[in-house]
Amino acid sequence: MILVTTAGKVGSEAVRQLRERDEPVRVLVRDPARAKALADTGAEVAAGDLGTPASIDAAMAGVTTVILVSPGEPAQELDVIRSAAQAGVGHVVKASSNASADSPIARRRWAAEIEAGLAASGLAHTLLRSNAYMQNVLALAPAIARLDGFGSSAGQGHIGMVDARDVGAAAAGIAASPAPHAGQTYWPTGPALITNYDVAAVLSRLLHRTITYRELSFAEDRDTMIRAGVPAPVAQMNAQAFSLIADGDAAWVTDDIPALLKRPARSFEQFAADYAASFS
Repeated sequence: MILVTTAGKVGSEAVRQLRERDEPVRVLVRDPARAKALADTGAEVAAGDLGTPASIDAAMAGVTTVILVSPGEPAQELDVIRSAAQAGVGHVVKASSNASADSPIARRRWAAEIEAGLAASGLAHTLLRSNAYMQNVLALAPAIARLDGFGSSAGQGHIGMVDARDVGAAAAGIAASPAPHAGQTYWPTGPALITNYDVAAVLSRLLHRTITYRELSFAEDRDTMIRAGVPAPVAQMNAQAFSLIADGDAAWVTDDIPALLKRPARSFEQFAADYAASFS
């Protein structure tokens, strides 16, 4: 049995891909009613919460491999790692990011703490340190649909954006046959570097109207997100990450997705076409 710890953008795709391989998979969710589509694939849906260690332990029963993907809170993910070690799990696939213990961004420091805990556990594991997800652009969809534009403090920075569906598929492939990937760190990206100006150009062509990108300052970006309802600490971290992108932090591309999936990584054009209705 393979356990997927959340049903978010990466976890849900991992579940679907595993069921296409006819692999037994269990997904931990707070509200099973919202996971009906995954249950319909034949996945086992376990009710629980990463904030409740007992529910993690219950979901871990009979599990051989864990795909660890969550909002990245160290206490929760370290509880998953503890539970996996106690249950004798053979391998953990950790969906991560550009983790750094001395990063100015809290969530990158948290990711480094989680990765260190995983290494200390003695569990065989694989890290998927993804570049920025294309799906993050969906957070801008309401503004794009309403105002025909969006802004960011990423400036003219280039990004090796990756489709979260590709990361989920990579996680599923590794979980289904983990031995060759033990101890490996992969850096999933899309096929090319793009800027937010490129994002606006792609959306303009797709939607047949002009979508405009505006460069914002750090404070403007943070405050815009807060006004849109993003919690202030999250808005702060997001604006920090975008400002680092302006300085080249995300300007890297790898061939890891093609190597793992034996097909090209999805382009932003493909992603945008698949989600066109969200921007309309």
